[in-house]
Amino acid sequence: MTTQIADLSTERKAEIKEIVCDILELELDEVTDISLFKEEHDADSLRTIEILASMERNFGLVLEQAELSRMVNLAGVYAVVAEAEGK
Repeated sequence: MTTQIADLSTERKAEIKEIVCDILELELDEVTDISLFKEEHDADSLRTIEILASMERNFGLVLEQAELSRMVNLAGVYAVVAEAEGK
């Protein structure tokens, strides 16, 4: 399956990044699309679950917990959200 990051609007990506940075307690400029949450930002598995739940709550999505394995960085979160939104 191909990652379709470009399918999300700039505004949606900014919203997602803000939510993720809030959960990880990081500044926006500390997180890039490819920086790894666990390895580079010391996030534990509970933070990843919190990110998934926040995506569901903020965007009205239903995401499978199996998607957690793809949500290792912003690019992964963008892809999961884009697919869930049917883009």
